[in-house]
This record gives sequence, C-alpha cells and structure tokens, in this order.
Amino acid sequence: MPSSVIRGFRYEAATQTLTITFVSGQRYAYDAVPAAVHEDLIRAPSRGRFFAAHIRARFRHRRLEDEPALRPAARAFPPPAAEARSDG
Repeated sequence: MPSSVIRGFRYEAATQTLTITFVSGQRYAYDAVPAAVHEDLIRAPSRGRFFAAHIRARFRHRRLEDEPALRPAARAFPPPAAEARSDG
C-alpha cells in the first residue's frame, strides 16, 4: 500500500544509511540505521507510522537536496499519424 507520507526510500548496508524521500520531495539521510530497522520498514503496514515511531527522532539525520516535483511529461512531438497501408 502506498504511503501518504513517504514516496520512497533506499538503504545502503555498507554505510547503514537510510535515505527517505517524502511526498513533499524533501529527502533526508538517516545514519547508523541497523539493517533490521530497514527490513521492518519494508514490512510495516504503515510506513509513515513506522517512520514516526522508530526512525524520525532516533537516528542522526541530515537534509539532502530535494527531488524535483513530479510533473506530467510534456509532449515533445505530436502523436504519430496513422501509417498508410498498401495491400498490394
């Protein structure tokens, strides 16, 4: 089920860094996050609630550059015209 708070997240096991992108586009990196916490986040029925209870105030974090807002793709070209068919 999609979260109404978290757009996505990535975990780097080598550095124990959990990077979370929120629906607002803001991104934060959380340091020294055990792999078990990341695994629990994956399985959580509500990732937003899990984040609030088990990550937000428990791990040192830093704000990263925001992701650009998602916008519908603009049409670069007009739609292709129906190809003329020749039956022989």
